[in-house]
Amino acid sequence: MKTLRIVIICLIVFGAIFHSSDSVAQCSMCTLNAENSVQNGNTEGNGLNRGILYLLAAPYIAIAAVGFLWYKKYRRKNVNINMKENKINLN
Repeated sequence: MKTLRIVIICLIVFGAIFHSSDSVAQCSMCTLNAENSVQNGNTEGNGLNRGILYLLAAPYIAIAAVGFLWYKKYRRKNVNINMKENKINLN
């Protein structure tokens, strides 16, 4: 059951990574440069869009890595605690 959950999560993550769409979130100057270069036959606008998406993905990857390390370090492990059944007198 645990491996099935891991496989499903991996499929969702890889699907999200490899499913990309065009981004239009650029400043006005970059947008004009990209549109003019594409209209003139250059492919510099595509490189600009890919660079923006690369810069956008870097913080998310860093946060995911920190979250994974935090999960691995602080997750609860199955530990048996041997405590006495008698009441403890604190006085």
